[in-house]
Amino acid sequence: MSIKKVLLLGGSGFVGTYIVNRLAQRGIEVTVPTRRRERTKALIMQAGVTMPEANIHCPQTLQELMRGQDAVINLVGVLHSRDVKLPYSKDFAEAHVELPKKVVAACQASGVRRLLHMSALKADPKGPSEYLASKGEGEAVVMAARDQLDVTVFRPSVIFGLGDSFLSTFAKVLKCAPVFPLGFGHARFQPVWAADVADAFVDALTDASTFGQAYDLTGPQTYTLRQLVDYTARLCGSRARIVALSEGWAYLQAGLMWLMPNPVLSPDNLRSMQVDSVCDSTCQPPADWHPTALEAVAPTYIAQNTPKGRLDGFRFRAGR
Repeated sequence: MSIKKVLLLGGSGFVGTYIVNRLAQRGIEVTVPTRRRERTKALIMQAGVTMPEANIHCPQTLQELMRGQDAVINLVGVLHSRDVKLPYSKDFAEAHVELPKKVVAACQASGVRRLLHMSALKADPKGPSEYLASKGEGEAVVMAARDQLDVTVFRPSVIFGLGDSFLSTFAKVLKCAPVFPLGFGHARFQPVWAADVADAFVDALTDASTFGQAYDLTGPQTYTLRQLVDYTARLCGSRARIVALSEGWAYLQAGLMWLMPNPVLSPDNLRSMQVDSVCDSTCQPPADWHPTALEAVAPTYIAQNTPKGRLDGFRFRAGR
């Protein structure tokens, strides 16, 4: 199977940047639709990358974008919604459920058989949060098309790496605040490096053994949220006092942060943390999955006052 052209939906985001880098390194032409082209100039500088301004939620536009493509990768996802509705709000429905339906239909109409889709670890239509429930519905939509399309689904745990909104967010707060209130510190994660996630997607493009499969992407070690915050504090040299919050205070904090213009936390995020984002006996990683340890990567971008940290930052921005 030869893949020379890929349509990457959600490619201007955090993980998308890593995947664009990997595809460009392999000489694959990448089309990354964007709402505002001027905000993603770093990607445009790479050879073989095209970034048309387009509304990917329009079915006709999707079909036009897929014309001449060999594969489609869908990374589109949202973490927050201004509305609250069970099982999930309009924002979650549009990004995680309705868009996958449109993508599947456009693939079928345009003759593009290869489709790779980003879900989430522990995604479940009956999950406790709007995020997990909508991600589960979207995954089911894609997997239901495996008789008509060559689909592969990936379910990562929380993703870390240069440019993330995870450890980097902790570090920003820890560096400037004397106190760090932390709710749900007992929640467990198996953080996975963005570069490993990108490799999993790109390696699967031409691998027929991955057709019709769903894979779980996790790092090699499990941590509690408190352990991750403590580790980040050590990396950035913070002396902030980390204060554990009760569940009630945690939801109050999340509710107040949710009201901010660009929220970093919401009550729905806490509901997602009711389910540990870790692998269990049912997990299915990709073949030859050897994820990179958090400790091998995090110091290079959390402690960017080191020579290696600054160099890695320059390399990332240069697409290397």
